[in-house]
Amino acid sequence: MTRYAIALVVALAALGVCIAAAPPAAEVPATPEMSRAAFERLKALEGTWEGRSTKGWTETLRYEVIAGGSVVMEVSKEAHEGHTMATMFHMDGEDLVLTHYCIAKNQPRMKATSFRDGGRTVVFTFTGGGNLASRDTGHMDQAVITFEDAATIRSRWTWYQNGKEEWFEEIVQTRRTS
Repeated sequence: MTRYAIALVVALAALGVCIAAAPPAAEVPATPEMSRAAFERLKALEGTWEGRSTKGWTETLRYEVIAGGSVVMEVSKEAHEGHTMATMFHMDGEDLVLTHYCIAKNQPRMKATSFRDGGRTVVFTFTGGGNLASRDTGHMDQAVITFEDAATIRSRWTWYQNGKEEWFEEIVQTRRTS
């Protein structure tokens, strides 16, 4: 690699731009077993977490297992000043699904459609939602959650509007120890 290429990679990394050195791990279609295993991983997140976005903001998140263990509720505070959002994860038959209660005042629903990294990464795909006049109304359209380890998860949320993906952001969450 030339000095110029190294300098470019360092500069892009400083700006938060990710460059993949290798192709992404192959995705496999969701199975009931993988979906149930991912739901158990979500349950294990119970507690308080700190999130840092590639868009520059920070948040406090709280994961709580509710409804007799059938739902994982994620509550996000201060990602948008003075506002709270929530995401509910649950099994719907053999499918792992989520509903995101967004600051955009809509409620996109997504289903786990594929997995990577032996099930450590879950890809959720838009299936519909509330308060969306049409598919082209701005909404969170995809969520990719990677369980890095017991104290770190990474999520990538994609915004869809006017017939295309407009932007995305990654959020690194770390478990609060106290």
